[in-house]
Amino acid sequence: MVESTVTFFAENLSNLILQEASVFGEVEGQIKLLRNELELMGLLLRDVDSKRVYEERVKVWVNQLRSATHEAEDVIDEFILKMDHCKRRLNTLKFLPTCVGMVDKLPFIHELDSRVKDINAKIGAIMANRSKYGLEDLTASSSSIADQAVSHKEKRAPLVEESDVVGIDDGGNKVKQMLMKEETVGRSVASIFGMGGLGKTTLAKKVYNQRDVHGHFDCKAWVYVSQEFRARENLLAIALQVMSLSDEEKKEMGEDELGKKLCGYLGEKKYLVVMDDVWSSEVWSRLRLYLPEEAKDGSKVLITTRNKKIALHATSEEFIYELRRMNEDESWQLFLKKAFRGTGTTTPILTTELKELGNKIVKECEGLPLAIVVLGSLLSTKEETKQSWEKVLASIGWHLDQGPDSCMGILALSYNDLPYYLKSCFLYYGIFPEDSEIDAWDLIKLWMAKGFIQRRGKERHEDIAEDYMHELIHRSLIQVADRRLDGKVQSCRMHDLLRDLAVSQAKDANFFEVHENMDSTLLISIRRLVIHQNLINHDFSQCLHNSSSRLRSLVSFSGSTIGKKSWGSLQEHIKLLTVLNLEEGVGGHVLPRDIGQLIHLKFLCIKGFSSHVKLPSSIGRLVNLQSLDLGGNYCNIPHSIWKLKKLRHLECQFSKVSSQSQINKCVNGCLGMEQLTNLQTLTLKGGNGGHTKKTLVNRLGSVQEKKNVTIDHHNKTLLLGLMPFSHHAYLYELFLEGKLEKLSKEIEFYPPKLLGLQLWRCKLRDDPMMILEKLPSLRILELWFNAYTGKKMVCSSGGFLQLKSLKLFELDELEELMVEREAMSSLKTLEIHYCDKLKKLPHGLLQLTNLEKLSLRGLSCRESIEEIEEARGEDWDKLRKIM
Repeated sequence: MVESTVTFFAENLSNLILQEASVFGEVEGQIKLLRNELELMGLLLRDVDSKRVYEERVKVWVNQLRSATHEAEDVIDEFILKMDHCKRRLNTLKFLPTCVGMVDKLPFIHELDSRVKDINAKIGAIMANRSKYGLEDLTASSSSIADQAVSHKEKRAPLVEESDVVGIDDGGNKVKQMLMKEETVGRSVASIFGMGGLGKTTLAKKVYNQRDVHGHFDCKAWVYVSQEFRARENLLAIALQVMSLSDEEKKEMGEDELGKKLCGYLGEKKYLVVMDDVWSSEVWSRLRLYLPEEAKDGSKVLITTRNKKIALHATSEEFIYELRRMNEDESWQLFLKKAFRGTGTTTPILTTELKELGNKIVKECEGLPLAIVVLGSLLSTKEETKQSWEKVLASIGWHLDQGPDSCMGILALSYNDLPYYLKSCFLYYGIFPEDSEIDAWDLIKLWMAKGFIQRRGKERHEDIAEDYMHELIHRSLIQVADRRLDGKVQSCRMHDLLRDLAVSQAKDANFFEVHENMDSTLLISIRRLVIHQNLINHDFSQCLHNSSSRLRSLVSFSGSTIGKKSWGSLQEHIKLLTVLNLEEGVGGHVLPRDIGQLIHLKFLCIKGFSSHVKLPSSIGRLVNLQSLDLGGNYCNIPHSIWKLKKLRHLECQFSKVSSQSQINKCVNGCLGMEQLTNLQTLTLKGGNGGHTKKTLVNRLGSVQEKKNVTIDHHNKTLLLGLMPFSHHAYLYELFLEGKLEKLSKEIEFYPPKLLGLQLWRCKLRDDPMMILEKLPSLRILELWFNAYTGKKMVCSSGGFLQLKSLKLFELDELEELMVEREAMSSLKTLEIHYCDKLKKLPHGLLQLTNLEKLSLRGLSCRESIEEIEEARGEDWDKLRKIM
C-alpha cells in the first residue's frame, strides 16, 4: 500500500523539478537523486507489499521506507511553503532589486540542500539493508496472487445483488410473517440476530423492500444504528422518512422535542421501523419512548443485532429469528454465482480438480455468506486453473493461522490480493462512520486529492477513479447503495466487518487515525486525522496539543466547529494540509482570514444545509485547490475564486460569487469563469459576479461532468429564450429557479441527455406537461413552490415514456391532474405534497401498473382517499399497496 504514496510523491517531484528549476538551483541535483530513488522504491514496493504481512523483517523495512518518504514529502512541501511566503512578502516590496530577493531565499535553499542530502543518505542505508538482512531473496521470490488481478479494461458482467444470492428465502418468509401478524395490539417488536457476516441486514432489507410489506403499513423507516449510537441522529433519520420537517426543526430540535413530535405522528399510523445493527440495550431503552405502543394495531419495530440478550431485551423468544449459517449446498451455489458471474451461466462445468479445490475453499468459509461472497468474488478475478486456485487455498490457510476469526482471515486475504493501486482506495472507506451511506462522487474527489489515482494515458482522473470503484464492487469489498439517473454509482456502503479490517490495516500502516471518542490530547504523529464524535469542549486544537503531527488530511463528521482561537493553535499542525472536510457545525463555519496560506490544499468541503459559511478573499491563494464543495450552505464566495486554475469541481448550490470591483479589475485584470479551464463539475447560482446568465450557460458547454447545474434568479425573470441548452451533451440534471415567461416548445432547445429537471417558483401559466412529456430521456421531474400556477395539468397518452419519478410540491392553484391511458407508463414514484386545492386523486392514477409508491402530504387528494377507503373495493386494495 505504501508504494502508492511513494509513486505519487515521485510524480509530484518530477513536476516540481520541471516547474521550479530556477528555484531549486544548486539543490536540483539532490532533488533529482531523491526522485530517482523514489521511482525505484515504488517499483520495488509493488512487488514486496503483499509480502510484508508474511515476514516481519519485510514489514519493518517497508515501514522505514514509508517514514523516509513522509519525511521527504514534508521537507519539500515546507520549502515550497516558505518560498511562497517569501515571494508574497517581496511582492509588497517591489521597489527592492531582484538580488535582495535572492539573498532572502538563500537560507531556505541551503536548509533544503542539507535536509535532502540527509534523506538521500537515509534512503540509501535502508535500501542497503535489503542485502544486509537477506531481504533480496524474499523480494525476488515474491509472487503475490495480486499479480493475476483483473485488468481495469476487463468487461464485467452486471453485478448480482446480494439479496438475490444469499440463500435465505426461508428466513425471509418467517420474518415477513412476524411483521405482518395482525393479531398484535398496538406496536410490537421482532428481531433478527446472528453473528457478523451472516446476512442480517441483507435479510431485513429483502423483506423491507417487498411490495406486500410496503402496502401493509401506512409508513415505514429504516435507520442504521451501529456502535456509534446517537439518539437524536437516529430519531431524525426516522422522522425524515415518514414526515415533513422544516429546516429550522431539523437543525434546532433536541432529542426529546424531536422524539415527541415523531411519537405524536406515529401514534396515528400503522408503522414499521427497522433498527439495523443494534449493539447495546440502551438503544432500545432510549428510542422506545418515541415509538408509541398505542399506535394502530399491527405496528412493528424490527431490530437486527449480533447479541441475543439485546433481542430479548426488546421482545420475546417467539418474535426472534436466529439467522443460521448456510449449509453445504447453499454455500456452494452462492460460491458458484460469485466466482463465475462473468461466464453467463449459473451452472459452470468444472473439472474434478477445480471442484475439489472449490469445495475445500468453500469449507473454510464455515457457512458465512459474507466470507463466501468475498472469496468467490476474489476467484472471479483469477484464471480457472488448478495452480491459481491452489495459491488461493494456500493463502487462506496462512491467514486463518494468524487468528481464530475465520471470516476476518478470509477478508484479510481479499485485501492483500488487491492490486497496489486499489489498497489505499479500499482503506480510505474506513474513514467514514460505521454503516454510513458514502457518496461516490465525494469519495472519488477525496481519492484524487490524496493522490491515489494513478495516471493512465489521457484518461480523466475521474474516469479512472470510477473504474477503481467498480473493481472494488466487483470484488464484493463494497456494496452499491444507490445509483444515479444514468446508472452510475450514486452511493455505496461497506460491511462493518470489512470496515473493521480497513481501520485495522490503516492503523497498522499509520495510514490514518480514526477517533470516535477523543481524549484531550494525541501524543503520536498523525498524517490523516478522522474525527467522529464531538471533541472535548468542541475544540479541535486540544486533540493535537503537544503532538508532532503534520496533518495532511483533517476530516470531521462530528459537527464541531473550529473557532478563531482553535485555528490559531492549529496553524502549526495544518500548514501542509491537502484535505479539509468539515461537517456542519452549530452556527456555521468561519474560515480564518489566512486560509490562503494552506497552499497545498486540494480538497475543501464544508457540508451542511442552510448555514452561512464565510470564505475569506485569501481563498484565491489556494493555487492547488481541485474541489470546493459547500453543500447546501449559503456563501458569498469571493471573486478571487476565479484565480484557481486547477479547480475541477465547484459545487456550491446555494452560493453566489461576489462581483469584482473596478479597482480590483485594474490591479488583477478582469476575473471570471472563463479562467477555470479545468472545470469538470459545476453547481452554482447564476447571475453572480464574473458570470451572467448567458455566460454561465455558454461556459457549461465545455464542462465534462455536470451532475447538477443551478440557475437561480429568485424574484427575477429568467429570459430562457436567450439560453439554449442543445449543445450541452453532458448536462444530465438541471435546476431552474425564478419566473419564466414560458417554456420553449422546441425539443432541440433542451439538453439532449437531460435525465432530471427541477423547476422552482417559475410561475408558468401554461401547462408545462405538454412540452416536458416529449423529452426523450427525462426520468425525474419536480415542480416546486408554484412552478406552475394553472388549475389543470394533463399528462397525454404516450408522453413521459421514461419518467420514473414525479414530484409536485406546493402548487397552490392546481385543482386537477389527469393521466391519460398509456401516459407515464414507467412511473414508479408519485409524490404530491401540500397541493391543497387538489382534492381528487389524479384521474387515471390506478391504471399505472408500474407505480410502486404514492406519497401524499397536507390536504392533497383527501376527498378521493376517504371515498375509496369507505368503498373498500379493488381500488382500495391497489391504493394500499403503493401508499
